[in-house]
Amino acid sequence: MSHDGLARAQQVMTDAGVHPTAIQVFSHYYEELEGGATGVILEDSIRPLTDPPSLEAADIDEETAREALGRTVVIKLNGGLGTSMGMSKAKTLLPVRDGKSFLDIVVQQVLAARERHGVRLPLLLMDSFNTQADTLAALEGHPELAVDDLPLDFLQSQEPKLRTDDLTPVAWPDDPQLEWCPPGHGDLYPSVLSSGILKALLDRGFRYATVSNGDNLGASPDARLAGWFASSGAPYAAEVCQRTAMDRKGGHLAVRKEDGQLILRDTAQTADDEMVHFTDEHRHPFFHTNNLWLDLQRLHDELVARDGVLGLPLIRNVKTVDPKNADSPEVYQIESAMGAAVEVFEGAQAIEVPRSRFLPVKTTNELMLLRSDVYDLREDGTLVMQVDKAPVISLDSRHFKRIGDFEQRVPGDVPSLRDATSLTVEGDWSFGDDVVVKGAVTLPDEGEPRRVEDGAVLQG
Repeated sequence: MSHDGLARAQQVMTDAGVHPTAIQVFSHYYEELEGGATGVILEDSIRPLTDPPSLEAADIDEETAREALGRTVVIKLNGGLGTSMGMSKAKTLLPVRDGKSFLDIVVQQVLAARERHGVRLPLLLMDSFNTQADTLAALEGHPELAVDDLPLDFLQSQEPKLRTDDLTPVAWPDDPQLEWCPPGHGDLYPSVLSSGILKALLDRGFRYATVSNGDNLGASPDARLAGWFASSGAPYAAEVCQRTAMDRKGGHLAVRKEDGQLILRDTAQTADDEMVHFTDEHRHPFFHTNNLWLDLQRLHDELVARDGVLGLPLIRNVKTVDPKNADSPEVYQIESAMGAAVEVFEGAQAIEVPRSRFLPVKTTNELMLLRSDVYDLREDGTLVMQVDKAPVISLDSRHFKRIGDFEQRVPGDVPSLRDATSLTVEGDWSFGDDVVVKGAVTLPDEGEPRRVEDGAVLQG
């Protein structure tokens, strides 16, 4: 039955116009799934990464840095719709500061780096079918962004969700779009090859790529990092930061005992009874920022040698075909993580970077923080923290999870948080203008909507 399932999946992908390379990659993972693969990495098969080199200690002269940045392309992952925050457009189009979206600030960072270092530095977005139109329309406001005849984006692939009972493509006539899912950001590699972008970059003299999530405004172009990577001779490098209790759910790098190779382990690749080890920030002290560096020539050679299939570890996610309907059929979504390519390349490295290079926005908690006076948006597009330690924000998800609900309750400027250590909102609260939070403040659930009035000072 599963053999029939693979044939049917391949056919629906062909009918949808999916590139043959993407179908070949999907088929590889399908066969792993059929064989019972779970992608789980057991704790006793790895040892912690404990002492990576640090950017702070790197000795890189300005000319080496500039020359390396001049051969670098900035790739941003831009396939997400921000559905967890109730959005229906590209998440990077959400306003963050001063009326500027994530995308506007990313463009600002790239243009500022070009001017400062006198380099070409293309920006390339990996869009999905859901985000491409809105994103390219937004970029029409930045005509100065184009470099030579390079496009501004390329498309990631799509694949069918598979029923867990027979591994056939699920049918959901109520909303056929829900029959499809993205293949995870590990799709970066076959997509950059099949789109022709990889060869185009190499033909124009670009050798390196810095890749990061579109919602991570901390991952701005960095000439010293480019210089370090070029000087290292590594085919691949991952940026890591020291873990805190706040980072327990993030993927981490480890060393495989069998061969000493760096590998990535995510939560979906961890056995339930070993999550206590995965979440121990002392046992595994560095987390993966999902910022990485690639040698484009080495990547091209590896992809061609493997017919586009890098063979990244399988990530098997179990969901329902309609995420909002728990009674809809249970499905597998086959994914892979781009960071897992660390184990494909012999000589891959990790480098410890400052925490400032990791500023993702996954919830409205982080959005409130970035919109507040805890950060200052500089002319070069970098966000600089104005306090020694950012306060911890926890907003009641019943009333603040969706961006529409958040902005209804915080319609003006967010409260001043520079003197806060934490803000916990329990219940349905809204905020007036010029509110100041000091110390550790908790707003309790009063059972009915409440408002913090204009100019209020909340003292912990």
